[in-house]
Amino acid sequence: MKTLRIAGASLVASVLIAAGCGGGGGIGGTGQDAGTMRVSIGDAPACGYEAVNVTIERVRVNKSPTAGDDDAGWSEVVLSPARRIDLLTLTNGVLEDLGQTSLPAGRYTQLRLVLAANDAAHPLANSVVPTGGQETALDTPSAEQTGLKLNLDVDVPAGKVVDVALDFDACRSVVRLGNSGRYNLKPVLSATTVLSDAGQRVVGYVDPSLAIAGTTVSVQSAGIVVKATAPDTTGKFVLYPVPIGSYDLVVSAAGHVTAVTTGVPVTLAAYTYVASAALPIAPSISTPADRQVTGTVTPASAAVRALQTFGGNITVEVRSGIVDGLNGSFQLMLPNGAPVSSPYAADPLLLNFIADAGAAGRYSVEASSSGTSKAQAVDTSAPVAPLNFTFP
Repeated sequence: MKTLRIAGASLVASVLIAAGCGGGGGIGGTGQDAGTMRVSIGDAPACGYEAVNVTIERVRVNKSPTAGDDDAGWSEVVLSPARRIDLLTLTNGVLEDLGQTSLPAGRYTQLRLVLAANDAAHPLANSVVPTGGQETALDTPSAEQTGLKLNLDVDVPAGKVVDVALDFDACRSVVRLGNSGRYNLKPVLSATTVLSDAGQRVVGYVDPSLAIAGTTVSVQSAGIVVKATAPDTTGKFVLYPVPIGSYDLVVSAAGHVTAVTTGVPVTLAAYTYVASAALPIAPSISTPADRQVTGTVTPASAAVRALQTFGGNITVEVRSGIVDGLNGSFQLMLPNGAPVSSPYAADPLLLNFIADAGAAGRYSVEASSSGTSKAQAVDTSAPVAPLNFTFP
């Protein structure tokens, strides 16, 4: 979801809405040459919003990555009526089933997700509710015309069903336009092929005191967020679906040091449990307090995040920055306290978090635009001068 950035490693993106959810049209597979794609949608944590609503109208898919709007080969599914979804209800492992559709077997490489327009009849078809504020229209010009374009790599075998879960990162997808009171959709999408309901799931607990706005729990690979969520009021978190592999589990909470559990395995056969309600992950208060890092990016469509390396070879994303869509300004609140890490252990009693004092307050702030990244090192033990990133 955005000019379009696909987030996450070893992920594929795809959305197809079932004819059972609305009217289907276009090219469909029949007989032995047909496969089925079944799709659900979830959300990563949102920051600063009480609701983020999108209304899905139709979906177009094509086997050609370069097919234009009027080229041949498109299969289309139309939702009738279009479905309005509050993305923020789909966190902590909750997925909304969008249904399934039959289509010609083969590899699909392009998808267009078309959202309904905010018109006179439905002025808030796509909208946001800022924390403590009023519902406001969310501008989605590209989605209302040709659709949000995704590059795919999804094989649909004949006679088989392929399950794909789409992750719509609401936090990174909503862009505030200065003090205008307007918001743009800059979609950040990722998706995971669901291979098993018995596995592909990380379940655990943070201390209930961390069940506050801004706390995120994520699984990452080499500093790339693969899946993220927010804990519920008891501190429980569920990350699902997660591609098979080994990950760093990162707990990031305002005013607390960053806590990382390394080598967290994700399998097809069973849930992976990290910590427990009786022995939750409880990173300490950051001392000194969090430091604000500010700056600007040009163009304003660039993305910003803060990475931290500790424990010799562990690099994780600690925070992502919200960039103003008009002037490119951003800010990050970064912990000053020493980050802590522990190797994964199935038994919570064996988790042993060790602080890395040498990494305290040391970050790499990275800006990215159109596939190019630039980074600046900062030390938050002292005030940090505003950062500036400019891309051609």
